Amino acid sequence: MIEVQNLTKRYGDFKAVDDVSFSVGTEQVLGFLGPNGAGKTTIMKILTGFHFPTDGTAFIGGVSVQEDPVSVKKQIGYLPEGVPLYGELTVDEYLNFIAAAREIPVKQRKSKINEALEACGLKAKRSNKIETLSKGYKQRTGLAQAIIHDPQILILDEPTTGLDPNQIIEIRKLITELGRSKTVILSTHILQEVEAVCSNVLILNEGRIAAQGTPEAIAATMKGGENWDVRLKGASLDEIRSKLEKFSAAVFEGALKINALEEKREGLVSAAFFIPSQTKAGETETGERIFDWAISHNLKILRMDRKKLSLEDIFVRLTK
Repeated sequence: MIEVQNLTKRYGDFKAVDDVSFSVGTEQVLGFLGPNGAGKTTIMKILTGFHFPTDGTAFIGGVSVQEDPVSVKKQIGYLPEGVPLYGELTVDEYLNFIAAAREIPVKQRKSKINEALEACGLKAKRSNKIETLSKGYKQRTGLAQAIIHDPQILILDEPTTGLDPNQIIEIRKLITELGRSKTVILSTHILQEVEAVCSNVLILNEGRIAAQGTPEAIAATMKGGENWDVRLKGASLDEIRSKLEKFSAAVFEGALKINALEEKREGLVSAAFFIPSQTKAGETETGERIFDWAISHNLKILRMDRKKLSLEDIFVRLTK
């Protein structure tokens, strides 16, 4: 549904977007991640026809954004960051105005408005003036205008900004449901949001793609690994450090990296270390290797936790 090829956007000498290419199919939710100024909003504005690219092409449903921006806009529902609303109108009046602007036939407008109100939890507020609504309900109103014409493509810029935890859960659920039949792109600074609703991730940094794919696939290409927290009893801190270093050399080709060692009390040591996934430890699971190592050195394991490379870890590494 969306095809982007070598997209570049310059403002004078500054490149806001630099040679970006990606595609998104139907029934997919793509999450844009990146620090402020990474190019997320600029790409969204190009896809929605608000800006033209300096170089490259973008197609929405097979239609060129540059050649036919009006047709592109008809296919898209767009929720910009800080959606413009008319405070003097009621929610009903505003959605009637949007329905007319979207050229929804008069006979269908009432049902389309009701569907949008229901989906966004706004039925109880339909007669309220927008200026009296909380920030959360204003955001819901913005989302209602984006879906009122039942578009096949939704582009949502920070869709849960200003919502309370319960509202965030509801909007995430709505986005997940919409993603089952539509193409959805959303940008967010909330990593948990991407993990909760997105099937794929595109991480941007300084206008370029730093990584794209599922978080698991990105972690694999980043030479990810596992963080282990192990609490050991039966040796001093220095003895365990020496044993871990020998364990690393013998089993993990020296790749085991000790992040922290702390003696909680005499004979009880907390060890945190990282083992890259590309190490060749044989077919035996890493956890089993650690367990066998501890037993062979007369150490008791009181606790052992494994933490795989998280989306937060990936984001920090790629945008630091």
